[in-house]
Amino acid sequence: VQLQASGGGLVQPGGSLRLSCTISGFTLDLYGIGWFRQAPGKEREGVSCIVTNDGRHTADSMTDRFTISRDNDTKTVYLHMNKLKPEDTGVYYCATAILHPFPLCVVDEYDYWGEGTLVTVSS
Repeated sequence: VQLQASGGGLVQPGGSLRLSCTISGFTLDLYGIGWFRQAPGKEREGVSCIVTNDGRHTADSMTDRFTISRDNDTKTVYLHMNKLKPEDTGVYYCATAILHPFPLCVVDEYDYWGEGTLVTVSS
C-alpha cells in the first residue's frame, strides 16, 4: 500500500490550491480515504474524507472551502482548496483506512499514510 501526496506550495490568502494523492497497492473505491493536516505546533486533524458508501465528510471550518474528489481510473484523490487562510498552513497528508471498514474522518482510524505535502498560506 502506497500513497503519495503532491501539489503543496506557497499561496496568498484567498488563493486556491489543488492537492493530489496517487495510490497503489489497493483498490481506491473499496476503502475510506482522506486528507489530514498538521499545523505547526498542533495535532494532526481530519480535513476531508470519502468513507463507506461514498459518503463525504469535511471538517466544519472547511466545508464551504474544501472539496474532496476521487478518480478511480487514475487512482488519484484530490483536495480542492479555495479561499485559503493563513491558518490553513500545514503539512497535508493523505491516508487510507484499510483496517477500519466504516471509518470516520479521524486520524486514529486511518492505517496507511503517505508523505505529506507542505501548504503555506502567506502574503
